[in-house]
Amino acid sequence: MPVSDECIAYVLDQLSGWDGVIARRMFGGAGLYRQGRMFGLIADDTTYLKVDDSNRQAFLDAGSSAFKPYPNKPAVMSYYEVPADVLERPEELVLWARRSWSIQNSQKKKK
Repeated sequence: MPVSDECIAYVLDQLSGWDGVIARRMFGGAGLYRQGRMFGLIADDTTYLKVDDSNRQAFLDAGSSAFKPYPNKPAVMSYYEVPADVLERPEELVLWARRSWSIQNSQKKKK
């Protein structure tokens, strides 16, 4: 699941309207973080955002699928692919990313 420097730069540029977003490389991919909380990831030059019951349907309605870290295993993670039309519109991407960050932020507070 390698990710290119160009893809990371593109996603960060698209999210530049939201201060404090950084990418950290991990396991051949990259995590998207804000204020120390990972809300998204990039793998195989595909961007994924955190989901729960509050936003999963929007991803499903857009035809997105869950991130599968191991293609030959049924395991999925609670991250869904960002629809291409959302990724191409920075203002829309920031809205979706904020929702995902809020999910991650509220889950951390519960623990």
